Amino acid sequence: MTDDWQQGGFGIYIHWPFCEAKCPYCDFNSHVSRNIDQAAWKQAYLLELKRSAALTKGRTVTSVFFGGGTPSLMNPDTVAAVIAEIRRLWPVANDLEITLEANPGSVEAGRFIAYRDGGVSRISMGIQALNDTDLKRLGRIHSVAEALSAFDIARNTFERVSFDLIYARQNQSLKDWGTELKQALALSIDHLSLYQLTIEDGTAFGDRYAIGKLRGLPDEDLGADMFDLTQDVCGAAGMPAYEVSNHAADGAQSRHNLIYWRYGDYLGIGPGAHGRLTLSGQRHATVCYSNPKRWLDEVAQNAAEQTREALTKDDEATEFLLMGLRLREGVDLERFNALAQKPLKQATLNHLTDIGMISSTNSRLTVTDQGFRVLNSVIATLLND
Repeated sequence: MTDDWQQGGFGIYIHWPFCEAKCPYCDFNSHVSRNIDQAAWKQAYLLELKRSAALTKGRTVTSVFFGGGTPSLMNPDTVAAVIAEIRRLWPVANDLEITLEANPGSVEAGRFIAYRDGGVSRISMGIQALNDTDLKRLGRIHSVAEALSAFDIARNTFERVSFDLIYARQNQSLKDWGTELKQALALSIDHLSLYQLTIEDGTAFGDRYAIGKLRGLPDEDLGADMFDLTQDVCGAAGMPAYEVSNHAADGAQSRHNLIYWRYGDYLGIGPGAHGRLTLSGQRHATVCYSNPKRWLDEVAQNAAEQTREALTKDDEATEFLLMGLRLREGVDLERFNALAQKPLKQATLNHLTDIGMISSTNSRLTVTDQGFRVLNSVIATLLND
């Protein structure tokens, strides 16, 4: 009997916690620091990989993702050393995907060539907007010209390049977003991550919003229209959504993110990194210490995980549905039933089908175009009934 995670694959996430500046919308574990001991960080990552490999011996790694923070601030030799150690410690897939996130302000041609030579095969670039006014509002430290120059460097260095844009920004019209989206698609790429701006508690934007000083945000109807326009324009350009916020040409989907959405196992390494790890048939949620110095200190003591919590079958079934229904391909109902140890209520499936939110057969459940507009409500209905 195989563990459930094998149906989603196995990947490794490496978190680099440092940025040149903190963006006001960002709720990720990122810190601004002018003095970073790159040698100490390299040694810590290598120690953590060795510890983790002892728990997951023999698993085939299909994806490695350097996220952050701004991983393009990592010394290329650190990235190369991490990749070499992964290849030494685990079997790897023949088509292993190794992604590194980059911000345009930290892109240099020589640096990118060094990342490529060290084993990085894919770049994910945080451009976020294609006009300078909105870049400043978002707290980005690059201009559009710098972003496009950085993108050209990436495209000329790597075969696979993606970039992120945020829409539903302050004072952005539907026409503005359509123009920007077409400009992005004209850059001859095969993957786009397109996120609607969300205001998170604990961020600078969250604080401003709470006191009424974040003005010009679109209302719910305009946000929905922007989502619909995104689907139409990207679909017509041969880049349909394979996940709620991610669009790709055929075969160019992010393999690492698919591990998350298909509910595979993944190691989370680095400050604040989360993981899902099945050990002796029991899936666990892992969380590393978030403070960078604390994490470094704990790695030296062989204890970088702050928590490792065993998940119940109900927990697993809930996470499987939460992640899998984000995908256009939906979820395997037999796999859900095995995790939940009971099927979803047929009356609920019938109701959501009748109102056009889902499509279900005996073996598969998918969300419709209409359902994706209110995905959280669809999932809540399925889980709470």
